[in-house]
Amino acid sequence: MNQYDPNKHHRRSIRLPDWDYRSPAYYFVTICTYERYNLFADPAYYDIAVAALSRIPEQDHARHVVVDESVVMSNHAHMVFDFTQYPAQADMVLPIGNFQNAVAGSLGVVVGRYKTAVTTRINNLRHSQGSKVWQRGYYERIIRNERELQATRQYIRNNPARWAEDRDNLDAILAKMTYHP
Repeated sequence: MNQYDPNKHHRRSIRLPDWDYRSPAYYFVTICTYERYNLFADPAYYDIAVAALSRIPEQDHARHVVVDESVVMSNHAHMVFDFTQYPAQADMVLPIGNFQNAVAGSLGVVVGRYKTAVTTRINNLRHSQGSKVWQRGYYERIIRNERELQATRQYIRNNPARWAEDRDNLDAILAKMTYHP
């Protein structure tokens, strides 16, 4: 494995440095499977991802979270989380913007625990403890107004219909190719 080189291996955070990611707001999140593998084309794995998503609000760390809209695709998942209030256990005097340790009840903890739950169940099912299911990190955006919320919901609802156009849908790409002997 390659050694860490800070000149080559760096990631710029898209997080807002002054935003408290425990704050009541709508958050749009996209998570991709490891190497964009079509893992959730398998119905058993798909069911695990969907079930874990539906159980998020039942967990102690996420009782303040509503899964507003979501879709699990073959190689990624989109979701809108509605953080309805600050989490009850949150210590509001903790500094904001320090990403060394995720704060209880924050978006990072909610997404991280979802990814862990899905990974654990899938790896137990396929007897592959330690195998990667998800890519590192996730994409998130704070939804700022009603118009953006409605557009994001529509984007998620339309995602399955757009799958045929998805650049990572290898079946569609292969169907366009022709063999030339």
